Amino acid sequence: RDLHSFPTRRSSDLAPDRRVSYIEYTEHAKCRMQCRKITQAEVEEIMKDGKINYAKSDVNDRPCPTYALEGITQDNQRVRIIFAQCDFKTKVITSIDLGTDWECHCPGDDGSSKKNKN
Repeated sequence: RDLHSFPTRRSSDLAPDRRVSYIEYTEHAKCRMQCRKITQAEVEEIMKDGKINYAKSDVNDRPCPTYALEGITQDNQRVRIIFAQCDFKTKVITSIDLGTDWECHCPGDDGSSKKNKN
């Protein structure tokens, strides 16, 4: 690909680039998706059509702005997917099932007694 085919992003942008062709998944996100039964196709659908929850997003996050997109999956899960949007790609950081508190043991979990739904 030449450089002109990549999207140009600025951290000051208030809306994410919703193209799914540049999505990468962190190991943490892959683990959470498997544990919470959220598929890659469902993540891409939320990326395209989900509603941005700005209260759970951080458009000034460094090194890349993070966006929390929410929606209903094909199998009726109410989910929030956290995306980090950098210059040439979007990373899926984590996936959250808003209706079920799954017990997951994923890389990056700190094991504290604090209940964390990330």
